[in-house]
Amino acid sequence: MTEEIYDTIIIGGGCAGYPAAIYAARFNMKTLVIAKEQGGLITTTHLVENYPGFISLTGQELADNLKSHVEANNVPIVDDIVTSTTKNNEGLFEIQTAISEKTYLSKTIILATGTKHKHLGAPGEDKYQSKGVSYCATCDGPFFKNKTVAIVGGGDSAAKEAIVLSQSCSKVYMLVRSKLKAEPINADRIKKIENIEVIEGVNIKEILGEKKINQVVLDSEINGSSNLPLDGLFIAIGMNPQNELAKELGVELNKRGEIIIDKHSQTNVEGVFAAGDVTNAEWKQGIIAAAEGSVAANYAFEYLQNKEN
Repeated sequence: MTEEIYDTIIIGGGCAGYPAAIYAARFNMKTLVIAKEQGGLITTTHLVENYPGFISLTGQELADNLKSHVEANNVPIVDDIVTSTTKNNEGLFEIQTAISEKTYLSKTIILATGTKHKHLGAPGEDKYQSKGVSYCATCDGPFFKNKTVAIVGGGDSAAKEAIVLSQSCSKVYMLVRSKLKAEPINADRIKKIENIEVIEGVNIKEILGEKKINQVVLDSEINGSSNLPLDGLFIAIGMNPQNELAKELGVELNKRGEIIIDKHSQTNVEGVFAAGDVTNAEWKQGIIAAAEGSVAANYAFEYLQNKEN
């Protein structure tokens, strides 16, 4: 166990974790960021056009800018996986990591662990994962150049993914369970792209293939058949909060498994703060995550000040 005691340790390096680190550093808090997926899910976004101060940039560029800002404030970033978070008898948090097998000590924790992709649950999904089934158009879209693909989902994320895929794929089906619910600007963009076809009121019953996916079975017919030939299937049906560490600490969650925070980004557990998509904030946006991260750092600082005085 390291003898160093941090004022705050931020678990997660993305749109919430990095801004939290920036503000913590400005408060002269001894700060550490631990994150395996540097940049978080924003790195899989093709274009970000709604983050103030940047008219248009890739998700990876935004993440890189945030990380550089953290480094400019001399906050160390550890590339590791946190496996356990507990509170010891002295009131300090013990944070154990998998790769380095180190245990870090901190007076407060900011959970910025984000979310992970929901799975469809259809037969064949696990079998053909990375064999035609993907959860990231930005990551895997180039592998399907001039091929036919489908994306499952009707929200704004699915719409953005479809737009990305349309730039390299010959045909993109959007398979929507009910109605397309994308933001108007992206819904309008989709309507103008000739190689995107939106099919509403349809579900996937099974994913089939040989060495790779070659078709999906639908619960209704398209062009006279319930079998839709495909080279690739992209799933964008939402996210699940990565709340395992919060559960271990006894942090209160809502019915969706999100961390419940107050206006100070504080949880029900003393010294534990949270920010970003893992929380119960209704609107999941990069700018919201950044704001929550800065709020968490501010009130972690105030918490320590009140405790020490």
